[in-house]
Amino acid sequence: MDIQADFRARAKTALDKAIADGVTLCEFEFPPLIGGDQSKTQFDDFDNIQELDKNKDWSVLFGASLMSNKAYDDGKMWLVFPDIKECEIAKKEWAGKRYRAAKFTTIEAVTNYFQGEGSYDAPWGANLINGLSKVMGGEKGDAGLLGDKDSLDELVSSPELAIVVQPGNGGPVEDWINCEKIYEANPATMVIVNGALDKLRGGYYAPVFFPKLAKSVDRFFTKFESVFYLKPLSDKGMYGWIYRVYPEQWQVILQTKSENSNQMIVENTVVYTSDERPDYNTAVGKLLAVGRTKA
Repeated sequence: MDIQADFRARAKTALDKAIADGVTLCEFEFPPLIGGDQSKTQFDDFDNIQELDKNKDWSVLFGASLMSNKAYDDGKMWLVFPDIKECEIAKKEWAGKRYRAAKFTTIEAVTNYFQGEGSYDAPWGANLINGLSKVMGGEKGDAGLLGDKDSLDELVSSPELAIVVQPGNGGPVEDWINCEKIYEANPATMVIVNGALDKLRGGYYAPVFFPKLAKSVDRFFTKFESVFYLKPLSDKGMYGWIYRVYPEQWQVILQTKSENSNQMIVENTVVYTSDERPDYNTAVGKLLAVGRTKA
């Protein structure tokens, strides 16, 4: 079974329903490294590059799965990558017509397109390297230290759907701030793929150190609907998931393993449902309460 393909199918069905209900701010959160020959869970060790690479591929394939919808013809779907290098790599790896029906671009390019050149909130490191790249480029204007700018598709009109790939998560916090700027200028459907919005909603970034981000969270990120959400739980030897597919209820799922005739059997048991998102500690408590009776 192709687990990530199953995730995409579930996410597509959920997104269609959300859009039909008028939801424009959508969150997809799931473990991108599960499945395949080199499968990893969020309990395993992995680096941000591996995660970003998988999210890039997942998003391109997800975008392609939506192209039967005529609303996304003529470049009305934009795949928005965190930086030029990721956009460049995606274009090289996914060159087929089916995949390239969407616009390939970046958070910086879209922010400047809608809000005006220079409106992009750039991390200081990017500004430094960008300046150096222009100096080294000489007459060419840019040496491409941050990636090949020719890999960016020309942006015209406005998208019906913007799929933003892993903003902020493992990258600069400015990615999140720029997402708000993009939506403010073009309030069409925005899907954030594995953007670690739980960190924002949970107060991971202290307002005293990140005041601009804190204001953005209050104004913008608290409004996102978790359209497809799957997050692992683990405590005291018990394992499970927080799961939700729009418009269904939230579920806490206990995952237990057993052996039968030398075959590993995994049993998934729904131990809690709710109309509201359970916080992590509540979910773990529900998991442990039922898990102890099964042990």
